[in-house]
Amino acid sequence: MSPLFFGVGLVVLNLVVSARSQKTEPPSSSREQPVFRGADRYDFAIMIPPGGMECFWQFAHQTGYFYFSYEVQRTLGMSHDRHVAATAHTPRGFLIDTSQDVRGQINFYIQETGFYQLCLRNQQSRFGSVQVYLNFGVFYEGPEMDQKKNERKQLNDTLDAIEESTQKVQNNIFHMWRYYNFARMRKTADFFLLQSNYYYVNWWSTVQSLVIVLSGILQLYFLKRLFNAPATTDTKKPRC
Repeated sequence: MSPLFFGVGLVVLNLVVSARSQKTEPPSSSREQPVFRGADRYDFAIMIPPGGMECFWQFAHQTGYFYFSYEVQRTLGMSHDRHVAATAHTPRGFLIDTSQDVRGQINFYIQETGFYQLCLRNQQSRFGSVQVYLNFGVFYEGPEMDQKKNERKQLNDTLDAIEESTQKVQNNIFHMWRYYNFARMRKTADFFLLQSNYYYVNWWSTVQSLVIVLSGILQLYFLKRLFNAPATTDTKKPRC
């Protein structure tokens, strides 16, 4: 029986060694990889159903700037209330700021790294959907520049000045891109408003024209009945 127990012991020992060799932590080489950031800018439009809510998560690093802007472009359904409620929460779930209007902005300085939650709620309109245009993201301007300067102390002042000027130009282009998105939001909202007014005026004019024609026909019919004189005979005479 001893050889049998010896064989079983070897099998158990191999299983224990193989189980200990499977590490759950990431390899050391992964620590040298750059930190994940994901996409830093988003702009798109969504439809929120009556009484519904839509949430998004944006990853951001500390020392960055978070911007979030929205505008209700149009409403669909029986209700025409364009107000929505927008909220921003920290990675731990704490409320940062809220906005309840047709259009609004939530901007703040990032104090902790993680996924920030953005939510839009269509709570004012219970019988109509709303189309909302969103523009949110993160931008960094200070720390990266300082880190590059520390790593390149041997470069001359000319290259540092060129790099600093380039960084400023990139930041200015980024802010111009934000203003361009604001203009796009307003332009689309104005277009839908004009289109809605156009359909409303045409529909109301058609209804009023039909009412006027119908009332004229009814007036003519009743006026004609006033002058209707029935024919008199010996057996059928008008009463006094």
